[in-house]
Amino acid sequence: MQLSYWEHKSWFSNVDFTVIGSGIVGINCAISLKEKYPKSNILILEKGSLPQGASTKNAGFACFGSASEILSDLEHHSEEEVVKLVEKRWNGIQRLRHLLGDKAIGFELHGGHELFPLEKPAFYEKCLESIPYLNRLMEPIFAKNPFVTNSNFFGFSNIQEKYITHQLEGQLDTGKMMCSLIQKCVYMEIPILNGVMVQDVTECNGVGIIKTTDFEFQSKKVFVATNGFASRLLKLETVKPARAQVLITEPIQNLHIKGTFHFDEGYYYFRNIDDRILFGGGRNLDFETEETITFGQTPIIQNKLEELLHTMILPRQSVKIERRWSGIMGVGAQKSPIVKQVSNAIYCGVRLGGMGVALGSLVGQELAELAD
Repeated sequence: MQLSYWEHKSWFSNVDFTVIGSGIVGINCAISLKEKYPKSNILILEKGSLPQGASTKNAGFACFGSASEILSDLEHHSEEEVVKLVEKRWNGIQRLRHLLGDKAIGFELHGGHELFPLEKPAFYEKCLESIPYLNRLMEPIFAKNPFVTNSNFFGFSNIQEKYITHQLEGQLDTGKMMCSLIQKCVYMEIPILNGVMVQDVTECNGVGIIKTTDFEFQSKKVFVATNGFASRLLKLETVKPARAQVLITEPIQNLHIKGTFHFDEGYYYFRNIDDRILFGGGRNLDFETEETITFGQTPIIQNKLEELLHTMILPRQSVKIERRWSGIMGVGAQKSPIVKQVSNAIYCGVRLGGMGVALGSLVGQELAELAD
């Protein structure tokens, strides 16, 4: 496709900053750039009709790491690294709430509860015994001991008698959040162009060259915020795609469950939303197949989600599934996000490790700061 004079003049000439990806990281990066450089020309490119990846497909957890997740992280990272990562998640949520307001993102604080299946009693006891240690580690971040135990007051089946609750974890409405971010871009006169597939990003004479399926243009600086898809553009071997499969029930009369819930070291997660249960996870059943950039569902995971829904979460209830979907996350051996300068004109903010809601706004801000 050849750009007309008007198209080139209006969108693709004298571009100061181009952000690739219109998800949480990309939009927050663009907003931060506009706040810092109000006269700059900023462009956001998005390959999908809606933000691809996970920004409009996630479960809307404002979470920072369950007890078992943190214990698992401590096996591969130092205490200092784990504390810094949890602090980033906490600061990211606070920044998002401050930027948009709780009403605009549907934020609710009901706590995050970790459940423990009956078949792992030793693991359950280990996590219970770790609570004082984890609270000492995390208290400086949250200004209180975040972890407490609670009895099984929601009546889940086939689990140990107590939850480990993170008192400061909440939930939000993913759709409201993304709509609010997009509206903020419109207000700040930052255009988002959907349906633009970027094939390559290179640099020539200190300027970014962006090649799409239809045309090519220059941008003084380019910010890649495509998370799980980043390896395709930047050849980042430390970022692997990870598909997350999700389902949601039809409305359930008199649903009394409120909060966010995790089990199996965070590989399964569910919550209430609009009198429904949203339930996702199971990637650990088939890591190899789920390391993909292809959206879709698989029988092994969907069957397991339905089984757990009926035997653990909503026992003795007849519920129907209304919708299923998937999202693509960016993960790696290290949990910390990659926010770095790739070349003189190219930067990236990727590998959010399934914590994009918590980390996204802060990573976007840090990405923008690299332009200094």
